[in-house]
Amino acid sequence: MNEKQKKIWITGASSGIGKATAEKFALEGWKVAVSARRKELLDEMTKNKDIFSFPLDVTNKEQIEKVFKSIIDKFGDLDMCLFSSGTYNPKDEQSIDTEKIKRVINVNFFGVIDCVKVVEDYFKKRKSGHISIVSSIASYRGLPNSSGYGPSKAALSNFAESIYFDFKKFDVKVSIVSPGFIKTPLTDKNKFQMPFLKSPEFAANKIFKGLTKSNSFEIHFPKQLTLILKILRILPYKIYLFLINKSVKR
Repeated sequence: MNEKQKKIWITGASSGIGKATAEKFALEGWKVAVSARRKELLDEMTKNKDIFSFPLDVTNKEQIEKVFKSIIDKFGDLDMCLFSSGTYNPKDEQSIDTEKIKRVINVNFFGVIDCVKVVEDYFKKRKSGHISIVSSIASYRGLPNSSGYGPSKAALSNFAESIYFDFKKFDVKVSIVSPGFIKTPLTDKNKFQMPFLKSPEFAANKIFKGLTKSNSFEIHFPKQLTLILKILRILPYKIYLFLINKSVKR
């Protein structure tokens, strides 16, 4: 094995953005640890000699600790983590169902921050490395039919902003990824038209470039959509709510 080969751990890697990004990093010569609940899908990915399966349910903190230890035992060290676990069901978002909202937040938010907590001491002692969190453009402002998913992603972005300063003291980089509409099993559930819909491979290329060739805190794409939403984010509530309400009525 090439001792200079870089290593990354990707959660939520069994499908969609996580899977495509894992395959992109492996294609670029990285050694990739992939985690998700669906072991059979991860095992399929290990046909690539640089991808290694570590099944994981991110809602189980003890399991996260064991998996991280197994990755370090296998790889020797780790350069980067991309935490992209997430769940979403548009049918559950159309009304306030507290139990379903708690489940979404448990996976999308607490599952990710538990992963960050488990790797915290390792990277701070190493005094180098990169932790990236997959958020969403849904984190920018409140959107219709997003009573659980949007708040969970908004919390993630705020969390990443908060820990950025602490990790920077140890020369550990923290960043977020804010994708627009990417064709995945999750977005396939949407019944509305998704503007600027892109492929998982498009997302993977943007993420790889952003994580390896940029110092930006946020990697966001596609720009045709994210820049519009960034403008909406700074509008006064009166104007923002009027515009979104008008678009919903259409």
